[in-house]
Amino acid sequence: MPTPAEKLAESLESLEQLQSQGKIAIRTRDLSRTDRERLLRNGFLKEIMKGWYVPARSDQPAGESTAWYASYWNFCADYLRDRFGNDWCLSPEHSLALHVGTRTVPRQLIVRSPKGRNNVTPLPENTSILDVHIQLPPKADRETIEVLNVYSLPAALISASPSLFRQSPTDVRAALSAIASASDLLGRLLEGGHTIIAGRLAGAFRNIGRMPVADEIVAAMRAAGLDCREEDPFQAPSPILLTRKERSPYVSRVRLMWQSMREPVIKTFPTAPGLPKDKSAYLKQVQEDYVTDAYHSLSIEGYRVTRELVERVRKGNWNPDADDRDKQQRDALAARGYWQSYQAVRKSLRRVLSGENVGDVTDDDHGAWYRELFAPSVAAGLVRTADLAGYRNDQVFIRHSKHVPPSREAVRELMPALFDLLHEEPDACVRVVLGHFLFVYIHPYMDGNGRIGRFLMNVMLASGGYPWTVVPVGRRADYLSALEEASVNQNIEPFAKLIGKLVKKTMLGKPEAS
Repeated sequence: MPTPAEKLAESLESLEQLQSQGKIAIRTRDLSRTDRERLLRNGFLKEIMKGWYVPARSDQPAGESTAWYASYWNFCADYLRDRFGNDWCLSPEHSLALHVGTRTVPRQLIVRSPKGRNNVTPLPENTSILDVHIQLPPKADRETIEVLNVYSLPAALISASPSLFRQSPTDVRAALSAIASASDLLGRLLEGGHTIIAGRLAGAFRNIGRMPVADEIVAAMRAAGLDCREEDPFQAPSPILLTRKERSPYVSRVRLMWQSMREPVIKTFPTAPGLPKDKSAYLKQVQEDYVTDAYHSLSIEGYRVTRELVERVRKGNWNPDADDRDKQQRDALAARGYWQSYQAVRKSLRRVLSGENVGDVTDDDHGAWYRELFAPSVAAGLVRTADLAGYRNDQVFIRHSKHVPPSREAVRELMPALFDLLHEEPDACVRVVLGHFLFVYIHPYMDGNGRIGRFLMNVMLASGGYPWTVVPVGRRADYLSALEEASVNQNIEPFAKLIGKLVKKTMLGKPEAS
């Protein structure tokens, strides 16, 4: 007679077989009733709607949104294929966002299909799918991004609503920057006689500094006898000019975000004091802040760390091979890794305080911070040595967040761009806020991004002479909410205000964290 554990193992094997086939959206018919109910009862399945499920982690509490946000895009693709076969395509607006790397979970996903019924399908976390009854664009104007049927980038720009240029200017400008030449668009514009759209796109290209493309669109339309009147569809000039030299829409988007967010940061942040004259005193204070910093930073990440454990690690009274209390605690390994990483960061601080460019220093050194952070876990056999070699090689998701970090391929383009921005930025406060925000926005590692992001923030603080500043665990909800607002809604002000207040209190000798 099988034990309950053996029965659960059998059900998990059935689920694993489905996942090995690439299934994310699981129908009632895909599992036996016994397997389905057993997996639901033990937290390995999450019901999305009647008859539809996604795999989940059994250790996630009830109401946890991560399983849904992590599976959202794949679930939608499976669900739409089940309903419409391959006769569906995301709207031009959603298509354009995916082309430039925006994978934030939308409140409502709009899908076009000749089989659509203009129905709204409710989904978890106040999301939904609207299937619109409309003919699909020609096959030449469609492609696939991962598992999603989308408009090609030129077709999406031509078909997108004029309001998108005002509502999502960063995404649209990034998309425009990825167009090689006017010839990518002219065939469709001329064939359809799209004079108004041609005028709108010509004005859009001129807005981002691509004058030759704008001129060629207008000239070609007029040469065909079509009255093309150029009009800028954006509400304001582009914060930067995007030349054809930068063809990565991911990099263009991050550069646009940086420029559009600079002023709100500068307005809300205290003035930088300048590099300290007494570098030894600065470094000594950083070392004295270690226990407080480690306690709060690790606690923000959910580790159950006591000050006593942090002190034992700092003093070297930590031996996981001899002490069962430590050997059984991932928290102890995390604390030891934090100590080692902290020392590597202090070496970077010495370079910055000596006047080296902070963008170059962090570009050189952040990999060492990461390796030290997880070195104890590697030694304990909990993390593979290969996992410390460079940036992540898989997709990562952030708990409770609608923001889906860029693909692993995009990470390799974005990280050099981030350090270029840090190198070029003249204002220390901008480096502090946007350096931290964009690092966790990109999420270059599978784990440790928050801790490394706060280390990066503090090295940027040192570059302006600001004191080392701790984000207290008591402000965790505000901190994560502000990062979410910046990631999802492109509103950096709450995050800039929060970090600015913490820095100001620390400058006055009254830090919130103690």
